[in-house]
Amino acid sequence: MTKRVILVRHGDEPADDRVFAYLRQNGYEPVLRRAYAGEALDADDAVAGGVVYGGMYNVYDTALHPFLLDEYRFIDFCMNSDIPLFGICQGAQQIAWHRGAHVGPPATGMHEFGYYPLYPAAGAEDFLPAPIYVTQSHWHGFELPDGAEHLASSALFPNQAFRIGDKIYGLQFHAEVTPTGFGRVQNRPGANYGKPGAQTREEQDRLMSLHDAAQAAWFHGFLRKLFPPLI
Repeated sequence: MTKRVILVRHGDEPADDRVFAYLRQNGYEPVLRRAYAGEALDADDAVAGGVVYGGMYNVYDTALHPFLLDEYRFIDFCMNSDIPLFGICQGAQQIAWHRGAHVGPPATGMHEFGYYPLYPAAGAEDFLPAPIYVTQSHWHGFELPDGAEHLASSALFPNQAFRIGDKIYGLQFHAEVTPTGFGRVQNRPGANYGKPGAQTREEQDRLMSLHDAAQAAWFHGFLRKLFPPLI
């Protein structure tokens, strides 16, 4: 039986990210679902894992965006089914908030928009052996939920990654985004240039050219552990 991984998206951008490509190339069936557009989230024995992507929604605005309740039910399904669950940026914040942690903008008012050094937490070298630069685009952060292990930090946001058990991960950063995908973020109307902590377009492009290959190599190793190849 084909192992289906449900990819919960919060926009209509092309499926050209590293998670989608990795799953398709390694024997999984990546299935895109957009709950915000009314699409149902699968929850059955054929589901082998879930990935909740980033987006522009506040994770606590369930009254304003009722589809988030469907996503929280899907998060519960993955947790209760003991299958891999991976949250990226907003997705990581959703997992943290759903488990009782605070999520929101920091008191500093800082943003991360560009490429920033990521540092392993003490004892988390199996997750991140050494510092690397990673792609960032956010101004909310999360506290660590109960039972979570702290995995990584940056200078502006101390909580950048966590895991719960060995199958649930939340990452604040966007290692899944290719240069093409991040280019779409850079070109969006209202992109967060000029915000406290944000990099200029020139600095982003310079750091991307220097560090994206190393980020991709690390991320593929992370995915291989979370979703072992089937072929």
